[in-house]
Amino acid sequence: MRFYSTKNSCQAFSFAEAVLSGLAPDGGLFIPQAIPPYRENVKNSLHSMSLPEIAFETIRPFVTGEIPDPVLEELCAGAFSFSAPLVPVNPDLDKPFSEPALMELFHGPTAAFKDFGARFMARTFSFLCRGEDRPIHILVATSGDTGGAVADGFFGVPNISVTILYPKGRVSELQEKQIAGLGGNISALAVEGSFDDCQALVKGAFTDQHLREQLALSSANSINISRLIPQAVYYAATAGKAQSGRCDSDGEATPRTGSHYHTIADKEIEPISGNNHPITFCVPSGNFGNLTAGLYAMSMGAPIAGFIAATNINKTVPDYLESGEYKTRLSQATISNAMDVGAPSNFERMAAHWNHAELRQMIQGVFVTDDETRQSIKDVHHNYGYYLDPHGAVGWTAVQKLKAIASGSSTATSGNIADANKVIVAATAHPAKFSETVESITGPAPVPAAIEKALGRTAQSLTIPAELTALRDFLLSTD
Repeated sequence: MRFYSTKNSCQAFSFAEAVLSGLAPDGGLFIPQAIPPYRENVKNSLHSMSLPEIAFETIRPFVTGEIPDPVLEELCAGAFSFSAPLVPVNPDLDKPFSEPALMELFHGPTAAFKDFGARFMARTFSFLCRGEDRPIHILVATSGDTGGAVADGFFGVPNISVTILYPKGRVSELQEKQIAGLGGNISALAVEGSFDDCQALVKGAFTDQHLREQLALSSANSINISRLIPQAVYYAATAGKAQSGRCDSDGEATPRTGSHYHTIADKEIEPISGNNHPITFCVPSGNFGNLTAGLYAMSMGAPIAGFIAATNINKTVPDYLESGEYKTRLSQATISNAMDVGAPSNFERMAAHWNHAELRQMIQGVFVTDDETRQSIKDVHHNYGYYLDPHGAVGWTAVQKLKAIASGSSTATSGNIADANKVIVAATAHPAKFSETVESITGPAPVPAAIEKALGRTAQSLTIPAELTALRDFLLSTD
């Protein structure tokens, strides 16, 4: 498999070159020359395969010839060592899918979906950098969860140092401790600005000739293809599971009050997707890497009907889907802070693979206000004893808005989701990561062990202005 820049389809790169450089020399993002289909026997077995097995089959076509199969199997086993359960919100097993189910992606070490891609990427870097004399310096911009997942994934990895940039005052206390509480080979910079400013600094560093000459720079954002591709895995696994009529019992980190806890063991319940219909995923979206990975899974042949792109008021992509005109804007702060992105970088990949008409066929955009988000957190907890985080609540609310339209009771947005029983909402982070917001609505959410551990750390970061010279000075001073 060869990879190309979104800005130039003439120059080809290997997987290793794309991963280790992070951003293409011309400033574009790397994309594969094609999105390879699953083998037929794999497509027919998604419902019965383990997560590491699906990871191996998903990633293998992209790395053939560069990562040997036995090594890739080991990388996948290490990166996908925790579950992504498909859990009905409604604990009443007589009607478990009267509301959308949740794909819980927060059972990893930092309680966020980015653990999957970050852990695979860290292991891939370690393999690709074996025997190298020159250390790799990884730059990461984060609006919240990416930084913690990358810090955890790369902490202690030999010959690699990481600098994480995050918007000062715009991440939660826990997120800051996950980003800036490890030390060692992980450095944290609190940028006086927005996530878009952080992202612009990272992109500026990659195109800074002096820095590129002095440092071996790479990225661990979803702009890095080795973090994006593994995120396709849980879509394929969940879609296969749902299509076969399966779901999961509450997991250890499932945020539900004890009186509502449910288990499906030895229970016969209605299938989430009758007659083998494909599934629609509702994806809370900010930088659009997660949704792009879902599009990859769909294109590879996973049984997915399409996507709902649920955003907060930073609705750049929903507006594009509606009008056909792409306009970036300054990001606005919301309670779903990891989605506060006005210029989503992965849109560049989406537009390189698919035109506007094709994207409209696959994605429906919906935006949600903070007040609507809070109301969903309140309603879901009251009705089902389940704690939504602000990002999952954006996804949940988007589905409810579309259901209202389908029933003719609202004109708040456009679209039609005829059967909400076939919608799965991506629950991207544990609500205990956003206690400042959630507790004021529902009271304290249960805290999983991974978060308890992080809460005991002390955040240590350096504040810098949103200026490339400040980032350049820091990087050169630590080289």
